[in-house]
Amino acid sequence: MTISVGDRLPKETLLRMGENGPEEVALGPLVEGRKVVIFGLPGAFTGTCHNAHLPSFIRTREAFAAKGVDAVICVSVNDPFVMQAWDQATGAGDAGITMLADSGAALTKAMGLDFTAPPAGLYDRSQRYALLAENGEVKVIQVEDSPGECTVSAGEALLEKL
Repeated sequence: MTISVGDRLPKETLLRMGENGPEEVALGPLVEGRKVVIFGLPGAFTGTCHNAHLPSFIRTREAFAAKGVDAVICVSVNDPFVMQAWDQATGAGDAGITMLADSGAALTKAMGLDFTAPPAGLYDRSQRYALLAENGEVKVIQVEDSPGECTVSAGEALLEKL
């Protein structure tokens, strides 16, 4: 079942790179008592993700902050090493985007937003989406019809819904 407005975010554990290597990040404490934007995408460095989706949130990060959003989080079914490299290549972290790896797709699957596309070499990847959650409850969610599209899940489109 796909997550929808009014649902609580699953309390899965993600990964990020710390000073001493990969470290776990529990989603529950990260979102509790906070207003957060989470956007998910099929893969770091892939065409639409790299050229459209992530840049749309880098462009809009300050506008989200002005609307009271405490954090903007990018989640991808990649390992934390790849997410760190993507952060460094794009300046996402410097722009205020938290880059988290859903390496085993646990969060993606718990939200019902996984897909597989063997011809593209994509297995258990995330659909392209963007959501706003307050205190762990989904208030707005926008999911693309195709992983190659970035319209309703772009930073500007989500910003319009706030």
